[in-house]
Amino acid sequence: MAQTDIDALTEAEAAAELEHLARVIGEANAAYHSRDEPEISDAEYDALKRRNAAIEARFPDLKREDSPSDQVGATVADGFSKVPHAVRMLSLSNAFDDEDIREFDTSVRKYLGLGVDAPLAYTAEPKIDGLSLSLRYEDGRLVQAATRGDGEVGENVTANAYTIAGIPAILSGAPAVLEVRGEVYMSHADFAALNTRQSEAGGKTFANPRNAAAGSLRQLDPAITAARPLRFFAYAWGELSAPLADTQQAAIGRLAALGFQTNPLTALCEGPVAMLAHYAQIEAQRATLGYDIDGVVYKVDDLALQQRLGFRSTTPRWAIAHKFPAELAWTRLEAIDIQVGRTGALSPVARLQPVTVGGVVVSNATLHNEDYIAGCDANGIPIRDGKDIRVGDWVQVYRAGDVIPKVADVDLSRRPDDSEAYVFPTTCPECGSTALREEGDAVRRCTGGMICPAQAVEKLKHFVSRKAFDIDGLGAKQVEMFYDDPDLPIREPADIFTLQSRDAANLNRLKNRHGWGEQSAGNLFQAIDDKRRIGFGRLLFALGIRHVGEAAANLIARTYVDWPQFEAAIGGAEGFDGPDWDGLIGIDGVGEVMARSLVSAFAQEAERASIDRLVAHLEVQPAERPRTEDSPVAGKTVVFTGTLEKMTRAEAKARAEALGAKVSGSVSARTDLVVAGPGAGSKAKKAADLGIETLDEDGWLDLIGAL
Repeated sequence: MAQTDIDALTEAEAAAELEHLARVIGEANAAYHSRDEPEISDAEYDALKRRNAAIEARFPDLKREDSPSDQVGATVADGFSKVPHAVRMLSLSNAFDDEDIREFDTSVRKYLGLGVDAPLAYTAEPKIDGLSLSLRYEDGRLVQAATRGDGEVGENVTANAYTIAGIPAILSGAPAVLEVRGEVYMSHADFAALNTRQSEAGGKTFANPRNAAAGSLRQLDPAITAARPLRFFAYAWGELSAPLADTQQAAIGRLAALGFQTNPLTALCEGPVAMLAHYAQIEAQRATLGYDIDGVVYKVDDLALQQRLGFRSTTPRWAIAHKFPAELAWTRLEAIDIQVGRTGALSPVARLQPVTVGGVVVSNATLHNEDYIAGCDANGIPIRDGKDIRVGDWVQVYRAGDVIPKVADVDLSRRPDDSEAYVFPTTCPECGSTALREEGDAVRRCTGGMICPAQAVEKLKHFVSRKAFDIDGLGAKQVEMFYDDPDLPIREPADIFTLQSRDAANLNRLKNRHGWGEQSAGNLFQAIDDKRRIGFGRLLFALGIRHVGEAAANLIARTYVDWPQFEAAIGGAEGFDGPDWDGLIGIDGVGEVMARSLVSAFAQEAERASIDRLVAHLEVQPAERPRTEDSPVAGKTVVFTGTLEKMTRAEAKARAEALGAKVSGSVSARTDLVVAGPGAGSKAKKAADLGIETLDEDGWLDLIGAL
């Protein structure tokens, strides 16, 4: 992925792509984790998530509530009991080139306040391409085994784990409580032999060893698992009653001493140069290892530093996966389709002659926008040496670092003589409305609004999505059905909550339709009633307002606490000036782009009327604040300014938020406390002018009991 590609995106283009990525990655998670039938390769999946993370880093205000960055795995499939993890099983952030690793080291040092010459060791180990498993031992006995699931809840596969030869049932000398984590995998030789046996018996064969391992572990009949040649590498731990060691390397050695197989290629590296050298050594051995790996994992070796670095929402700050390079392939571009998203963005998609890229059949690719098709970026600067993309072209498909994948290049020598330049549509293919491209925006948008069926349906699908209203029995498929229903149409969210009364007035016809019955109709109505009571943050996210994702919606909800206060503040922010506007953009994490989108949505008469009709059917619950009964700063708005000498700014913000405070980036009349270090300037002066309490760093640490 070229950084210039990310830098060239406008906010509108980035928002449209993030919307698309959330849907594609969500579908990939379900296929990979829940059904063991991946539709894309691991490398392509990593590429999608990397693209998503890169865009979010470039446009933090656009991060969605359903961002793949905040998701780990997928929900537990039917057939296994659920097992909550005492310590979350998180995924790793990814790196794809040497510069990413140097940036990782720099970010770790910056967070810890370490200089570039300070010693800092990392472990480096092969990243096994298998299925994550957590093994819980109590008093030396294996009592539970669970898959990762969504990171918080996994599948209980204890009976199956007992059948894997590399997993000890009893340990000697282990802590009273020990959760060992690692990867279930299958060797190349065992995989080939299994497929031969399956084929001879007329059974299912597997596409690759990872699929075979996942499918074997997740069998409801343990006898089937026992017949499969599964292996297990241990590389981490969860809940512990006593520490294993002081360092990552020593802890892995302790696991090996307890009887677990650990990877012999794990090495201790002093800094990025050594890390990259070991990466090269592992990559050179990749083809001869006898099992699949897809990269190298680096971890800060000192466990005390790991604890200090902590976690982001779904990934640790102290580890990263350095993935191996992706692959390229050439194929014919058969058509260019235009998809219309929830915000009206017209997104071009390449329909390809199916081609296998690294073991995965690819038939679709992103074309980003009309500039990309024309062979230039948003500023008119040529890309691909200015070569445009046309139907009938032979195109190079690039799998890593870009969405689904990306069409990276064109072979002009194979271009048909009668080819014609692609003309991007100026009308919406769904509703015929004019599609405008505003100045400075790389994306052309349908102006039809809610009269455009594509936009209306996508907004409704978002409204009922898992992290929004999540209504059982009313998913994407049902939304499409009801949208076109002549008797019981759902054209806006409020229609969902009048569905039962309209059905009753329509002689209860829903229960008599194909695919429905009295029980299923009753269950749907009950599920809808259950969601009349909804949290403030969920409601705000469900509205699908541009740039307002899940994290932002919850942040805004915690700031204003309840819906009436929020409505009053948004009304007072119209015109984008005054104290209510300053208060909105003063929320750390709410930028001007997001704030303008939010205020504009509520200022539009038709949209506001639709929101009001919806809220009339709901009981909106106030936002919950952190459980910080003894915190001296719970509920207060804190601003940090100047240089902090005893902790980094990131640590200070994380500590304050953990204590229930809201950290703002600007001082206003709503600010309760300013922490000013050396070099504090205008913010400290404004605090003094407003009479706001100001502390130095020692005073802050004393206040929160950290001295």
